[in-house]
Amino acid sequence: MLPEITNPGTYFPHLEGFAHRRLIDGAAAPWDAVARISRYLEEEIARARSVLPNRALEGLEVRDRSLGRGETLLVARGLVEVPEAVLVAGAGVVLGAGVVLEPGSLIKAPAIIGAGTEVRHGAYLRGDVLVGERCTIGHATEVKNSVFMDHAEAGHFAYVGDSILGSYVNLGAGTKLANLRLRRRADKLSGTFPPLSLRFGKETVPAGVPKLGAVLGDHCETGCNSVTTPGVFCGAGCWIYANATVKQGYYPPRSVIR
Repeated sequence: MLPEITNPGTYFPHLEGFAHRRLIDGAAAPWDAVARISRYLEEEIARARSVLPNRALEGLEVRDRSLGRGETLLVARGLVEVPEAVLVAGAGVVLGAGVVLEPGSLIKAPAIIGAGTEVRHGAYLRGDVLVGERCTIGHATEVKNSVFMDHAEAGHFAYVGDSILGSYVNLGAGTKLANLRLRRRADKLSGTFPPLSLRFGKETVPAGVPKLGAVLGDHCETGCNSVTTPGVFCGAGCWIYANATVKQGYYPPRSVIR
């Protein structure tokens, strides 16, 4: 397999400025980073709790809200308004300074949302979501087990599952990052999800996970209603045209996919 496929520099030239670069640097390959998102969030949220023994720390405001059967920790570096019409479910949601949560959005723990990010009406964060600074998660956009690096935007009607969006990525309206291959009847009846294998040229590599969406490097752009099949890896600066269906595989930096 080509070294560039597993090299973080192929995808993320801005990685050094990302607060959560440890997740990416510590992974042998991009798909390993996706598999580690849940564990990473658990560690980071536990660390946030550990530095707040008295629920007070300079520069932090901490509020617990009892919501149904769960207790949710909201940690805001600065003032963050959480409207009553925003639903936060589960324990462990960390909010950075200036986060905007529009009414009608739903956030399931665990989640970390960086400073200045906007979560718009109708957005659905399904858990295991790590969002950097000044990102946009827009109306009717669903995100699960995924990373948005700084300035990444999925503003309209997108699906982002088991994926990583690099810095300054923009998803056109209706972009879908599919994360599950078609299953056989026997797998559906038994409720199993076979592990995913990735093919790069003549080489087949086990991804070690049943679901995997796309890894889009810094400054990648997708046109409206584009779809990536499970296991797409785009180096920095790739363009995906509107209505394109992108097949599984690796696309070098600055590729144009029609």
